[in-house]
Amino acid sequence: MQAVDAVIRQRLHSDVVLVRQVAEYIIQSGGKRLRPALVLLSAGAVDYRGTHHHDLAAVVEFIHTATLLHDDVVDESALRRGRDTANAMFGNAASVLVGDFLYSRAFQMMVAVDDMRVMRVLSDATNVIAEGEVLQLMNCHDADVDQARYLQVIRYKTAKLFEAAAQLGAILGRAAPEIEAGLAAYGMHLGTAFQIIDDVLDYSGAEAETGKHLGDDLAEGKPTLPLIHVMQHGTPEQAALVRNAIEQGGRDDFAAVLAAVRASGALEQARKAAEGEAALATAAISSLPPSQYKESLLQLSAFAVSRSF
Repeated sequence: MQAVDAVIRQRLHSDVVLVRQVAEYIIQSGGKRLRPALVLLSAGAVDYRGTHHHDLAAVVEFIHTATLLHDDVVDESALRRGRDTANAMFGNAASVLVGDFLYSRAFQMMVAVDDMRVMRVLSDATNVIAEGEVLQLMNCHDADVDQARYLQVIRYKTAKLFEAAAQLGAILGRAAPEIEAGLAAYGMHLGTAFQIIDDVLDYSGAEAETGKHLGDDLAEGKPTLPLIHVMQHGTPEQAALVRNAIEQGGRDDFAAVLAAVRASGALEQARKAAEGEAALATAAISSLPPSQYKESLLQLSAFAVSRSF
């Protein structure tokens, strides 16, 4: 990870001062670096011995960071990881344009690796992520979104980059097709579990730990899994309350919605769904040979569900 951070610092350089300021602000804002770690761990798990995994780990982090910059503008978010968002600090225009810089820098770097399969996986993933962003926008304030539509959004918007990150290590290591497919599936299920828990924490986390305001999803009218559960399994009054809150947005009903979410068992059911995804992730890499890298991948799938931030 120190080598990856060195690549990130080097490739963030731009002669344009504002680009450097915004990019460094967001990159240094304390993210978990899970996606680049997946590139390193999957490469290690298939015994890759080169250095391209450092470059591709940085590429994955740049793509992720670009999506955050654009996300925060779309969502009008003011807080991420306990700090002001880049758009709150520098304005929407700078955030969008520096996000574009990070995307284009990522593509410069992936071309330098000179592997057509690497470029295909990353370009496809970037396109799917953009589709996921649009799908989420279409679902906002739509109280008729069901679990299948919810899962489609997070498979596209979040899990796809996890999937690509885990697959890249296998490609670099020239792993057997079944190993590569297993690592890709691991990443997809891990990313899905991770996002479901993110959505649970929006109704159960501590703001100091999550680094975001509780109820942000509700304020934006996002029909996440806990809310879908209340509408499908809560009392008629609870379902009507949540439906209205999604359609109207805002925080006015947050306390009542929070009570309904907790009373209906929605958080426990969502956690079970995340645990199911984590179990599928674990199963997907059962054919990997034993190593410290495989052990770390298994620990990551447990962390995705047990975390409080």
